[in-house]
Amino acid sequence: MTYGLIGEHLPHSFSKEIHRRCADYDYRLTELRPEEVAPFMERADFSAINVTIPYKQVVMPYLERIHEAAAAIGAVNTIVKRNGKLCGYNTDFYGLRALVHRTGVSLTGKKVLILGTGGTAHTARAVAAAEGARTILTATRRPEGDYIAYEDIYREHTDAEVIFNTTPCGMYPYPDGGERIAGCAVDIARLPTLSLVVDAVYNPLRTNLILDAKARGIPAEGGLYMLVAQGVVASRVFLGERIEDAVASDEVRALCERIFAEVTAEKENIVLTGMPACGKTTVGRLLAKELDRPFVDTDEEIVKRAGKDIPAIFAEVGEDGFRVLEAEVIRDVGNEYRGAVIATGGGAILREDNLRALRRAGRLYFLDRPLSALLPTPDRPLASSAEAIERRYYERYPRYCAAADVRITDPASPEAAALAIRKD
Repeated sequence: MTYGLIGEHLPHSFSKEIHRRCADYDYRLTELRPEEVAPFMERADFSAINVTIPYKQVVMPYLERIHEAAAAIGAVNTIVKRNGKLCGYNTDFYGLRALVHRTGVSLTGKKVLILGTGGTAHTARAVAAAEGARTILTATRRPEGDYIAYEDIYREHTDAEVIFNTTPCGMYPYPDGGERIAGCAVDIARLPTLSLVVDAVYNPLRTNLILDAKARGIPAEGGLYMLVAQGVVASRVFLGERIEDAVASDEVRALCERIFAEVTAEKENIVLTGMPACGKTTVGRLLAKELDRPFVDTDEEIVKRAGKDIPAIFAEVGEDGFRVLEAEVIRDVGNEYRGAVIATGGGAILREDNLRALRRAGRLYFLDRPLSALLPTPDRPLASSAEAIERRYYERYPRYCAAADVRITDPASPEAAALAIRKD
């Protein structure tokens, strides 16, 4: 391994896609169990590597030199071999600081709440201090020393103005939580003075925490820009550039913006919503072919999972039973697919949990066809007649509009709709 990333679990990592855009070197992902870290570092059979959770502090005793900023933070995420000696850096600091600057929200004089205590939490503390925060608190499930408990947030710190989430809450493959972690670290509805939420998690692109903040009109950003910016700086350090020079470069800032846009477009699902018979499946297949992306039709996935067609599902369990099965399919599709084209059923937008599952990694496009263009379809029990379609149309139209990121208004053809989406 010449260049690459080490960590415990890496199936969700976007680092390889970022580094291939930075420079022409072979970048590999290497998963290590805790007992494998020491032999790996002692062999040091690499030119340069990035380090991710949970090893950003574990690797430090194996380094001959640690850059002063990384030493002050107490975490290393970039290691370069120079003249046979391992040198450690923290490019996460520059990535997170760049993300904060990109939001346009100043931390000066603010009360900052950091969730978590690992290496990224140390980085967040350093960034908050460098940006002039008035108060910096760190919350953890097992408080000691200066750390506070999560319950203390609601008792004593509801005036927090900025949140940095550095925990794995909301991370793939458990966006809604699992046995050991929650789907959202805090309830921001109980923090009325928030002016910024930053989440270090980048897969999914938008965690529940980010979606909750955006729903309340609070500026909020996930961790992808941080990952891109730290990766760009790390690649320059890999190739011999001083970290101070890499950070100050206008060229680096421009490269960060370009790579962020490219990776977002590559990883974000295109989600099609709209009435039955509006052409979602036709447009979706066309888009998937043009963009060379996977195509998923959630109604088709429901039929596969149930082993029967949709009229038979309705006959057996009714609309309520169908919606439960639909929600399960949408949750799984939204979680597993990245960079896919997803056509949803006409009623998918009726449930908030469906919209959340689709928004975490998707951009929603409403194919807004006029009522006169929607023809009855016998394979959809709720749209089997002109009268049924008209009822559904007026019931759902406001919901389609409210849920959409983009409306594609009465496209002349499936090709025109696909072109409009590609241009967005």
